[in-house]
Amino acid sequence: MTEPRIAIIGAGIGGLACGLALQRAGVPFTIYEQASALTEIGAAIALSANGSRELARFGCLPGLEATSCEPTELIWRGWRDHTRVAAHPVRKDCAYRKTYGAPYFGIHRADLQKVMRAQLHGDVIRLSHRLTGLAETDQGIRLEFHGEDSDVVDLVIGADGIKSRVRDYVARPGAIRYSGTSAFRGIVPTKELPHLPDPHAIQFWMGPDAHLLHYAIGPDGGDVNYFAVTEGPDEWPDPERWVIEATREDHLKPFQGWDEAVTEMVSQSHHFARWGLFTTKPLRHWHKGRAVLIGDGAHAMVPHHGQGANTSIEDAVTLAGMIASEGLANLEGLLTRFARLRRVRTTAIQKSATATNHVLHLHDEADLQARAARLKKFPDEFGWIHAFDTSKVKSEPTRNIRLRAR
Repeated sequence: MTEPRIAIIGAGIGGLACGLALQRAGVPFTIYEQASALTEIGAAIALSANGSRELARFGCLPGLEATSCEPTELIWRGWRDHTRVAAHPVRKDCAYRKTYGAPYFGIHRADLQKVMRAQLHGDVIRLSHRLTGLAETDQGIRLEFHGEDSDVVDLVIGADGIKSRVRDYVARPGAIRYSGTSAFRGIVPTKELPHLPDPHAIQFWMGPDAHLLHYAIGPDGGDVNYFAVTEGPDEWPDPERWVIEATREDHLKPFQGWDEAVTEMVSQSHHFARWGLFTTKPLRHWHKGRAVLIGDGAHAMVPHHGQGANTSIEDAVTLAGMIASEGLANLEGLLTRFARLRRVRTTAIQKSATATNHVLHLHDEADLQARAARLKKFPDEFGWIHAFDTSKVKSEPTRNIRLRAR
């Protein structure tokens, strides 16, 4: 029997995870990446149990432990002072691993890519391959690349992010929408943050119309990655550029009067820019012909649950498992079932992440008290996100997922 020809577009977290899952199943593939090198500056990832358990199955756990920081606790604070609103142990007493069966890590994106790539065998990644078009043919689906030879394959897996060219083919342009919020981010040496309490915890500082999330990265927690989110602008000024210029004053203005730990962190950044937060509207179809979407191309979400990379890993492992067990003989049926299987969960997380933005930016005192009570029940409210295991997907209570995401 002829081996399937599978192309993965994008060597980000979802694309590499898809390659690792296909490799484990003995299914050949090629990853096409538009960049000339797998690097990203100034970005970090919160890797929760639903993602780390899958990477552990690929042999990535030693590499992750060597390059990551496992948070001591998950802490929520108000904006005026250090007072804890709610807290839950993570590394302390191995509480998180005991509850969810896998670790929680803060890791730089480039380090995560290196760990994952190290587990891939052979020359399976083609760099400097920017996809420009797709077309169905009698022999398969043809991929056109800028400045490179075209290729024909049996299946294209679009792991090319929120600006996905594969999604433009599957669902036509226009699926991306601005969330009405934007962010400032940076990485600051921990030693430069003398006023920061619990520097190795993952922490949310919550205030009117803004919040700041931060967690330590690196094997010794030597750096702190922060992500500061504010309401607005009402309309994004440049739809072609999702990162626009900003000043130090722009970064600090939303946090005037906040605890010194917050203003100290934001002022230490050396790269002043504003990131627009965009999402993918619910897609009617995740596939068309021989092309299918995974990750942000299918369900980009605001990052308030830290699930963009983790759900991409889930998608990749689920799709690869179905390919390995069913083959591509009934491709339409396989891709339809894959989308149906993943859409319920990813839509629930999308909606919950959007609702969380409002919860983090509250003004009213009565609402603040209700929020505090809810955050103290984090495992009951949000544990379904972290406990997910693709190997047990057939028994996943999808009806309960819908209810909990309200």
